[in-house]
Parts: sequence; C-alpha cells; structure tokens
Amino acid sequence: MDISQKLKTELKIEKWQADAAIKLIDEGNTVPFIARYRKEMTGSLDDEKLRNLSERLTYLRNLLDKKNQVLASIEEQGKLTDELRERILAAETLVVVEDLYRPYRPKRKTRASVARERGLLPLAEYILSQTGEVLAIIYAEKFIDPDKGVNNALEAVQGAKDIIAENISDDADHRIFIRKITLSEGMITSVSKDAKTASVYEMYYEYEEPLKKIAGHRTLALNRGEAEKILTVKITAPEERIINYLKKSIIKNENPDTALLLTEAVTDSYDRLIGPAIEREIRNILTETAEDSAINVFGKNLEQLLMQPPIGGKIVLGWDPAFRTGCKLAVVDPTGKVIYTRVIFPTAPQNNLNEAKQVLTELVNKYGISLISIGNGTASRESEKIIAAIIKELKLPLSYVIVNEAGASVYSASKLATEEFPRLNVGERSAVSIARRLQDPLAELVKIDPKSIGVGQYQHDMDQKKLSEALTGVVENCVNKVGVDLNTASVSLLTYISGINKTIAKNIVLYREENGRFNDRKQLLKVAKLGPKAYQQCAGFMRITDGKNPLDATSVHPESYEAALKIIAKMGKTLDDVKKALPGGNAGKNAKHSLWTDSSGVKALAAEIGIGEITLTDILKELDKPARDPRESMPVPILRSDILEMKDLSPGMILKGTVRNVIDFGAFVDIGVHQDGLVHISQLTRRFIKHPLEAVSVGDVVEVQVLSIDEAKKRISLTMKINNNQNKGAEHEN
Repeated sequence: MDISQKLKTELKIEKWQADAAIKLIDEGNTVPFIARYRKEMTGSLDDEKLRNLSERLTYLRNLLDKKNQVLASIEEQGKLTDELRERILAAETLVVVEDLYRPYRPKRKTRASVARERGLLPLAEYILSQTGEVLAIIYAEKFIDPDKGVNNALEAVQGAKDIIAENISDDADHRIFIRKITLSEGMITSVSKDAKTASVYEMYYEYEEPLKKIAGHRTLALNRGEAEKILTVKITAPEERIINYLKKSIIKNENPDTALLLTEAVTDSYDRLIGPAIEREIRNILTETAEDSAINVFGKNLEQLLMQPPIGGKIVLGWDPAFRTGCKLAVVDPTGKVIYTRVIFPTAPQNNLNEAKQVLTELVNKYGISLISIGNGTASRESEKIIAAIIKELKLPLSYVIVNEAGASVYSASKLATEEFPRLNVGERSAVSIARRLQDPLAELVKIDPKSIGVGQYQHDMDQKKLSEALTGVVENCVNKVGVDLNTASVSLLTYISGINKTIAKNIVLYREENGRFNDRKQLLKVAKLGPKAYQQCAGFMRITDGKNPLDATSVHPESYEAALKIIAKMGKTLDDVKKALPGGNAGKNAKHSLWTDSSGVKALAAEIGIGEITLTDILKELDKPARDPRESMPVPILRSDILEMKDLSPGMILKGTVRNVIDFGAFVDIGVHQDGLVHISQLTRRFIKHPLEAVSVGDVVEVQVLSIDEAKKRISLTMKINNNQNKGAEHEN
C-alpha cells in the first residue's frame, strides 16, 4: 500500500506534499512547527490539514501492520491463496481485514467447534453438496457416537447445521454485503422502558429513523438514553432481502431435503451470529461518526473561545458569585497579578447590599477598576442585578461582562492552583481565574482540562482519549499561533508550545526564577533538558520583549535571522526600526509602522537572499507588523452596564448578543438575560448550510431577533434572519 498516494487522494493534496509531511513528522517535528516554519517543504499545509494527515498516517500504518500480521497467520496455517492475499492487501479498512481473517482466526469454543470435534464436518459438507443421493437424516446415522456426545441422527444434523451457520457467518462477502445493505436500508428505533416516566428523552419514546439519515447528536442522545436505562435501542435490517441473498448464495438446487436444512442454517446464521454482530458494528460506526463530528464541533468552538481577544491594560475585578458562602472578589492588575481579595455577602440569605455598595465604591476609587468579570455560575443572575443597580445608583465608571466559568472550580481546587496561589482559598482562586479569563482567555484557559470548558455536547459520552487528543491539538494550535512571552508565561502555557513538555516547561520557569529574565532566545539552550531539537521546535513561538535582539519579540525563527537582517538592510532599515515598530515601540500606538511597502519583486528578492518565496513572504508579513497578536481581529466581548430580564423580552425585539456555544442543530446566544437563547440552524442564515459552524463561531457578536419566550421552561427562541423594516422601535442595544 502506497500510504502517501492514499493520503494524497483522501486529503486532496499533492503526493510530494504528503511525502514531505510524513518525512517531517517521522523526524520528530511537531505539527505547529511544520505548519509555521516548514511551509516551503509542505506547500503551506496548515495545522488542521497536518493533524488530519498525522491521524490518517497512524491509522494507515496500523492497517498495514494488521495486514502483515493476518497474512503471516494465514500463511502459517498453510491456507493463504494468491486471491486471498490480493484481497487482504487491497482492503481499505480494518473492518474488512477482520472480515477476511475471520475464517482463519483461532476461535474460542462455539457450537460449530464442538460439532467439528464430534466429527460432524463431513456431514455438513454432505448437506452443502446438495447431491440428494440419500436423505440427510439417514446419512447422519453413520455419525451417531454417544461417546462423542452424538446420541441420534437429529443431534448429528443439528451439529452439521451449526457448522454451516458458522461458515456462512465467517464468509467475508456475506458480511460486507449485509453491513452495506443494513446501513443503506436499515432503521434505528427506540422505545421507552416506561412510557409514563417523564424525561429529556421523550421524543425518543417511540422513535424510528433511517440509519443513513440519522444526525450525530441524535445518535449520542440515543446512546445516553440507553446507558441511563430509559430507552431500548435497536437496529432493524431488511431481513427478508438478507435471508434471500444468503439462501441464493448457499442453496444451489431444488433438493427439498437439503434446501430446508440449509434455509434453517441460513436463518440461524443471520439471527444468532451475523445480525447481532452487524448491529454492534453499525452502532459502533454510528457512534464513532457522531463522536468525530461532535469532537470536530467541540474543537472549533474551543478554538474560537481560546482565540477571543484579550482585554489588556485594564484593572479587573473578578466576581465569583455564590449565596450562602458569599461572593468572592479578586482585583488583578493589567499583568494579571492579584492585588486584593475579599468575600462579601450581597446575595441571600444575608442580602448585605450596603456592604457591597461600600466595597465596590472603595475598590473603584482605590484601584481604578473599570471592568468587572462575573462568573456565570450559581447566583450569577442575582449578582448581575446587584452590580447593575449599584453602577446605576452610584454612577460608577464601570462595565461588566458575564464570563463562562466552566472549569474554574476544577482549576481552583487543583494542585496547579495551589502551587500558583498557596495563600488563597479555593473561592479566591476561582475569582482570580474569572478575572484573568477576561484579561487573557488563552493564558488562563490552558490551565484547565479542555473537556471541562463547556463548549461542546455529549463530551462525557464519547471516547475520552480521542476527545482529549483532539482538544489538546486545538489548544496547541492556538497557543503556538499566538506565541508566548518567555518571561511571563506559566508552566501551563509553556507546556503547549511546540517541542516543550511539562518537565521542560517547569525547567524554563525554574531557570527564570534562578537567573532572572531571558534576554536572548539562545539562553533557552541553557535550560535543563532543552536540547537543540527542542530549541528548533520552540524558539519561534517564544517571544522576548525588550530583549537584546528585537527579532526575538517576533515570530521570525532564529534560523531565519540572517535572511531577516538582509531584508531589513535591503529596505534601508535597521533593527532599531524593528524595535520602534513593535507594540509599545516609539512609533506610537496608532502610527503606521510598516517596514515593507513594496509587494512586488518577491521572487527576485527571494532568489537574491537565498530563501524560498513562502518563507520570505512570511518574514515580510511579520516585519510589516512585528509581534502583532492574531487575536486582535476577533470580536471583543460585549461590555454591559445595565440588565435585561426574560420578562423584558417580547417577540420582534432586536438585540446584540454573544455566541456561547455552537452545536449540530443551532447556536446558543447570550443576550444578557442569564438564559441563553437558541438560534435554530434554520434561523441562522437565509442561505442553505449543512452545519451552524458555516454561519457562526463561539465568541461572535451577532444581532438577533426574539421569536418566542417561554418563561416557565426558560426557553428563548431567536433568529438571525432579521427583517430590519420591522420592529425598529424594539431594538435594544444590550
């Protein structure tokens, strides 16, 4: 099997691209490094394409190994024919290889194996020959042997039918056909084990849908309902067609004696062996497909959440809401350093509003707080009301944002949080995390298991290893796309950098603590266990502000410094000009500090300097706006200072909101009433889309119109297909 040719076809890339990517991966290069610094070799394959390639490469190599194992096993048995060898080598999935290997695989004890031990194989072969010379029941008398457990002719015939049934089941062609026709024409059904019991699965109490049409989220819902013992789920296949197909392939003439016995064997083979096995396989196929889709959606949502722009330069008050234990407050400075913590009790049962007013006023005046980050957990709604009322009453120069606090409690009780804040209690750590999530979502969220960040669906029901690997890949892509400040990055953040594991990340922080700040990327080579290969992989993603070399603050890799210096000189500039163009440089925040304005002549310049055009273009792009954060182009969170409630809503009202989660059937949008509204996929856009991700992403700020409100069930239905000529008076800038 030519793996690179297969990858070319599957991923729609050139064979040379596949060959190059395979070589780079085998040499130990990471996906982020290859995607960013080896574009010339791969033809600019992006990180998503490279991860797909890496995943398929592993599968295809495992497939090849399995084929070799199977071929060796069958050859050892002396049963390998040229035709069988070709079929095994041509198989494109592990399932088909298993189908072909089934007749030759060592078996546990079965009814058929017992019958063979009793010497009934010749009787089975006689029945299959369908000669009709002697009735099978009479022919079977010669196999009666009480010592072997065959007491009469009927038992002998039954044993022979067991052998025939297993042979039918083991035939690869039979399984391939039955699997295909069941997937094409079969139905998935579910019924309730107790129709009188109310549950979230009521729509599945009497449910039926073609297998080829079922959506992934419905598969996962059925699986969960079955696991919770509320639903009984089955697959119904076109059994009559399947039985007729098997009979046609087995019964060769009209002999009524053997035809009857073979029909019984066929029916038994399907009902007892093939049918249940195919049902399990198809349920696994449906689940795996649904999981892959859900993991993909989760990954896209997570990427958008992590890539939300940081709100820098502000002193933020983190507010972790609660009732009985009080609201935990934490003030953090623009760098994320904790400068104040406190617990107040403005919510029930204490309802100490005067204390909240006094504390909030003092903190605003003392620390210059301009923004409050409120966690969206228990007592969030009540806290929001209190904060909005205080802002309005005292006319404080404040805005607030409701932040998704998923995973904050897990982090605050973790060993990592204990090491980071040994003197703070769990609630105070949670408040710090909530504040920092607003300042720099990426830097804070990397401390939390990606599965605990609530932007997916059914994440607890799927293969946790596969989910974890996929989400880890997403976090790696995001962290490396943004880069990290080598002198401030936490161990958690550094761990996701290309080429850096947890041990090296800890060693980097330890080196920083013992030797002071890094002033040069080359100092990384002095860090314990960080060798030349790790340095090559990580250096371009590690940034040093105010270091010896301004290029260390950019995404230009040290291996390209010589080329970069030639380019800068060609522009008639110096490294000092690069330094001025960096964020915070002397060029001024709003000044145009592009170093390169001539977009022509790239080919000639690349040839002159001796680098590839793609690499040159990337260096020019970086020098144009050195060290710019790619998150700057993302929509910023909506800052609020007033509050809406569900009772304030009315159909037709137009609002601005933030997309909090995207799922298979729509998107949930925060419109500031504590209860997210659902925009069904049919209401996302006027054009046809297969998935909501084609229209919206987590973090998007969108304009929506209220369709309906159900206060009793806490449901809000929204649309993004707004008729702007209608309800203009109902617009609400929220």
